[in-house]
Formats: sequence, C-alpha cells, structure tokens
Amino acid sequence: MRVLVMFDLPVLTSKNMKDYRQFRKYLIKSGFLMMQESVYCKLAPNSVAADSIVDNIRKNKPPEGLVQVLKVTEKQFSKMEYVVGEKRKDIIDSDERLIIL
Repeated sequence: MRVLVMFDLPVLTSKNMKDYRQFRKYLIKSGFLMMQESVYCKLAPNSVAADSIVDNIRKNKPPEGLVQVLKVTEKQFSKMEYVVGEKRKDIIDSDERLIIL
C-alpha cells in the first residue's frame, strides 16, 4: 500500500515559510520520497500501518494550508501513467518497483 501526501501551503510570511520547511522535513524524516513538488509518497506494508502514517500526518500538519492524503494499493500505484515528456526506458513502471524489506 502507498500513502501519497499532496500539499499546498502558504509561504507569504516568515512563519508560513517556517511551517512549510518543518512539514517538509517531517515528511522526509518519516521516510517519504518526493515524487514532484509538494507530492510525497511512502510505502506502507499494510492498511493498519497506512492508517498510522495518516494519523501522524494529522498530528504534524501545519496550522494553515491544504494537506491531502491518499491511500492506494500497490496494484493501483503501478498503473500510474507518465503523460508528460519523452518515454524513458530507465523508469521501472511495473511491479518490479516493489521493495520488500
């Protein structure tokens, strides 16, 4: 299962920028990988672990802005299509991406 976090946070004041940096650092320290700007992804072994990840995001969210969380299965995640840009051969877009630790 994958947990996707998408966020749009204000960066108008120095407090906003600090909140943005702290939230981004929290995601990285928690094992999230950046897929693109403001979109992060983390692999969860099961639904219970994914729920725990979502709870921790709720606890660490900034006071302002929009944070969205999406839980998808590995099969759904593997069906993601890359629409923009040239087709690249070095991207593994099958179940081979699954890493079992």
